[in-house]
Amino acid sequence: MKEIHGHEVMRMMLKSKKIFSRLDLIKEIKQVFGAESRFYTCSTNKMTAEELLDFLEGKNKITRLGNGLITEQSKICAH
Repeated sequence: MKEIHGHEVMRMMLKSKKIFSRLDLIKEIKQVFGAESRFYTCSTNKMTAEELLDFLEGKNKITRLGNGLITEQSKICAH
């Protein structure tokens, strides 16, 4: 099982330049990083893709735009 920092998911979103539905974003995360991958941040770990999205939304690292989800480079902390 791979562990990936949540920032990598945010970078993937930025690179794609897409507005993702939640379902499409989960599919993309699993396709890019692997269905069994788990995610961590500075304050938590071992999250599924779904749990990571809940966490990132709760921290305003990803936001809703209409029916989609987006992020911004400025929301990725540099540490």
